[in-house]
This record gives sequence, structure tokens and C-alpha cells, in this order.
Amino acid sequence: MKRKIIIEIISSLLILLFLYASVSKWLAFKLFIGDMNNQPFPNWLTPWIVWSVPILEVLIAVGLIFEKTRVPALYASLLLMLAFTIYTVAILLHAFKFIPCSCGGVIRKLTWPQHLFFNLFFVGISLAGIILKKSEPVHAVEV
Repeated sequence: MKRKIIIEIISSLLILLFLYASVSKWLAFKLFIGDMNNQPFPNWLTPWIVWSVPILEVLIAVGLIFEKTRVPALYASLLLMLAFTIYTVAILLHAFKFIPCSCGGVIRKLTWPQHLFFNLFFVGISLAGIILKKSEPVHAVEV
């Protein structure tokens, strides 16, 4: 029972994160597009990124709601947060000249070291959710 509650808390935190992030990107869509055009990616990627990232965040959040899709959504959460974390580490290692934060809402106000810890926290809980879900006992279905 404790494991189920922890998995629900982890899922809820990730749902809040991804819904908040996607909605704040859409509410300040022009700013998000401008920030993406200032990233160290070719500008031809901007239309793909500005639509796919928020949509992916929503899809992950929805996947975390349902029991059948929770494990794949936890893996997707882990992969997305790992990508954001690797990018943050590259920024902290000065791999790029200037990088505006393209995060939405209050997350935008974090410093890059704070972003790193923030991302690592969500990487950690995504991984913990996967481990907890994978180690759940399998119940036999009675016919």
C-alpha cells in the first residue's frame, strides 16, 4: 500500500510539472518561440520544437494518469528530464555563448545551477517511479 501511495505522489508531481510547463509555454507562446530561436539549434528546428515539446509534456502527463500507461509515461518523463538535464549541464560547462531560458512560468526565474538540481530531482523521482512500478507484485487475474 505504501508503494502505491508513493507512486501516486511521484506521478502527481510529474503531472503538475509537465502540465504547468506546457501551459506556461502556450500562454507565452511568442516569448517561447523567440527563446527557441535564440537557442544553439538551427532556427529551422524551432517550429518542430515549439509544438512537439509542449505536446509531449501534455502526453506524458496524461499517460501518468492511467495505470496502463504509467510505466511508459514514467520512462518518457525520465528521458525528457534527462535531455533537459544534459542540456543544463552543457550550459553550465559553457558549451554555448548565450542561452536564454525557454522554460515557462516561475521555472524561468531559476538560475542554471538551480535548474540542474530541479531537473535532477525530477530525474530521480521518475527513476524511483519506474523502479517502484517494476517491483510491484503481479496479481493473478481470476476467471
